[in-house]
Amino acid sequence: MTYKSVKGTRDLLPVDTTAWLHVEQLIREVMERFRYGEIRTPVFEETTVFARGIGEETDIVGKEMYSFLDKGGSSLTLRPEMTAPVIRSFIQHNLGEQSGLNKLYYIGPMFRQERPQAGRFRQFHQFGFECIGQDSPFCDAEIIAMAAEIYRRLGIHSTLKINSVGDPFCRPRYREALQSFLRPLLAELSEESRRRTETNPMRVLDSKDPRDRELTANAPVILDYLTDESREHFEQTLALLDDLGISYDIDPRLVRGLDYYTRTAFEFISSDLGSQDALGGGGRYDGLVQELGGKATPAVGFAAGIERLLIVLEKNGYAFPVSEPLVYLIGMDDASRTWAFRTAMTLRRIGVSAEIDYAGRSVKAQMREANKLGSTFVVLVGESEMQAQVAQVKNMRVGTQEGVEFQHLTSYFSRMNHLTDNTESR
Repeated sequence: MTYKSVKGTRDLLPVDTTAWLHVEQLIREVMERFRYGEIRTPVFEETTVFARGIGEETDIVGKEMYSFLDKGGSSLTLRPEMTAPVIRSFIQHNLGEQSGLNKLYYIGPMFRQERPQAGRFRQFHQFGFECIGQDSPFCDAEIIAMAAEIYRRLGIHSTLKINSVGDPFCRPRYREALQSFLRPLLAELSEESRRRTETNPMRVLDSKDPRDRELTANAPVILDYLTDESREHFEQTLALLDDLGISYDIDPRLVRGLDYYTRTAFEFISSDLGSQDALGGGGRYDGLVQELGGKATPAVGFAAGIERLLIVLEKNGYAFPVSEPLVYLIGMDDASRTWAFRTAMTLRRIGVSAEIDYAGRSVKAQMREANKLGSTFVVLVGESEMQAQVAQVKNMRVGTQEGVEFQHLTSYFSRMNHLTDNTESR
């Protein structure tokens, strides 16, 4: 029997993980500059964490979660998103008592049983960040600016769509107006939108069904129903984005797919992704902490799929760094091969990337391998070099060769490694 990865999952081979590690490192650099700390939660939670946190009427809870009973009869779920687990952890560990503002980020796998398609897998990966503890528009603007900075650093051109989905004080009036608009259209709406008209009418505006979108083109928009407080918060957020030079399109239909959002909702899209054009998105969720059993605490966050990010980077021809050894050590006989092995270990311990031959191949074959790997230097040592304690060091970039005493090799390549790092950083 031949085993293969489960449908909707895939292996990331070394040729893939080079790009992944580069993206993850860039995200971590941006997070450090904004003073966000990493949080890591278990990959599964009690099912109610997501049912209460995300909302029973969402596609995720209704159709896509990987839920199972453990041996004790408890219902557990592989995490389909990270905001609810982060808030569960925030409450459990009393982070709100320790600081009035908690700035957290994460990178990790999520799980949804949906139809696999370009950039969407059943095990997929997200990065995201949450700012918990303040209702200031500065927090909303900072979250958006952080996402924009990551895309800027990666050279990705995206469009920011933004809306306000109101608060518990303006939602009832808008819900009533929207239902009054939708009910005469029930016979023509999709089955899912007919159901949502009664349970969660704002989600009808999020329908991807072309007929639904045509029928709701003139639906009431929530921006006309905002309370003075929500309107002021939205306007201040937009003013801060203007001040930062971050352009945006106000989209009154943007409601996002999760029930916990309040006030600011936003999404970054890219034409390089085709019809499924969302790179990532987020918004404010001031009621989620209380919904999961904590004290009322405002919060705002963002999440994005790494697979989708990489699709855009590959389409744009992004130049990912290639892992190439600085030094390839060639031993010409048994004694020099042992020396090469020992010297490679010494160089690695001081931070120099080094490689050797393990198959006892000819010098010519080893030179071909060094060239294939992209080694900057080749160190050649045979019987005469062992006797003289002097290695022949060939610079593969310029073709020069010089003798370097064994005792000076470590400092020689330490210096070359430093020079190479400085050149690459420029």
